[in-house]
Amino acid sequence: MMNIRFKSTKSRYILNAAAVLALYGVLYAMIENGILNRYAAGLLMTAGYNIILAVSLNLAAGFLGQLPLGHAGFMSVGAYASALFTLGLEMDGAVEFPLALIIGGLVAAVFGVLIGLPALRLSGDYLAIITLGFGEIIRVVILNLSFTGGAFGLQGMKRYSNFTNIFIFAVITLFVISTLIKSRHGRAILAIREDEIAAEASGIPTTYYKTFAFAVSAFFAGVAGGLYAHHLCILDPSTFGFMKSVEILVMVVLGGMGSLIGSVVAAFGLTLLPELLREFAQYRIIVYSLLLVLVMIFKPSGLFGRYDFSLGKTVDDLFIKLRAPNKKGGA
Repeated sequence: MMNIRFKSTKSRYILNAAAVLALYGVLYAMIENGILNRYAAGLLMTAGYNIILAVSLNLAAGFLGQLPLGHAGFMSVGAYASALFTLGLEMDGAVEFPLALIIGGLVAAVFGVLIGLPALRLSGDYLAIITLGFGEIIRVVILNLSFTGGAFGLQGMKRYSNFTNIFIFAVITLFVISTLIKSRHGRAILAIREDEIAAEASGIPTTYYKTFAFAVSAFFAGVAGGLYAHHLCILDPSTFGFMKSVEILVMVVLGGMGSLIGSVVAAFGLTLLPELLREFAQYRIIVYSLLLVLVMIFKPSGLFGRYDFSLGKTVDDLFIKLRAPNKKGGA
């Protein structure tokens, strides 16, 4: 049997890229051939930007060890910034849309720094309360500004978001945050999560890394907001309230705080679950809540805990198991 191993970083990148392309090809073919109808394709796109939101929040909540409750605020800032950019300019969509997403992400990151600098001096319940307050302030300000449409909302954006670009940005988000966590900066962030006092005593600039992680988390929330705005083509300030932040946090907690694969699975599952329970309209909220309670009782660390999935390692382990019987038979 061939001795295939994926120990080098380059070979693992190639394997991951091949797997991502295969997944995209299968889903795209199912959409194009009508196996997945328009409604199912819309659910896939919703799951896509929910994955971006959950993975980005996991950076601050799971890997940094903080408890922010204002992620919907960053999503709303990114959504409105990108929407106003495309409404104010007439450019080629291939240029305008990526620029709009980057601008939405950068504006959200600026708000992340402005909020993070004072908020991250606190921790635990206090941090949750202050970030919740900031998220609500952002929503109320948007609600009372004329150029955002106020309570009537903002509409008229072009429908730039599709399955392909949402899939691409979800993959980029996973790649960037995964690479960040495996870098020396990521190790500093994890050290702060484990013991902030010991990390600071070791010379790690804790305020810098906490603000940095918060800003990166906000950036990708802003990108998700831009994708959301150009998918629905209408923005309602009430969408970005407290419950939206809680919904994103539930995805992170359910999947496992500190597990990227957990955030992906939980975001995908919690996007589809309410729709699968639509036939039980009167009871679906009860069933949905009951499932969450049961998971938290029997698996309080989340479905995946802090497990970090590695396709290369999984394939290596599979080949080792397949070779083992042959070695015994040869002996």
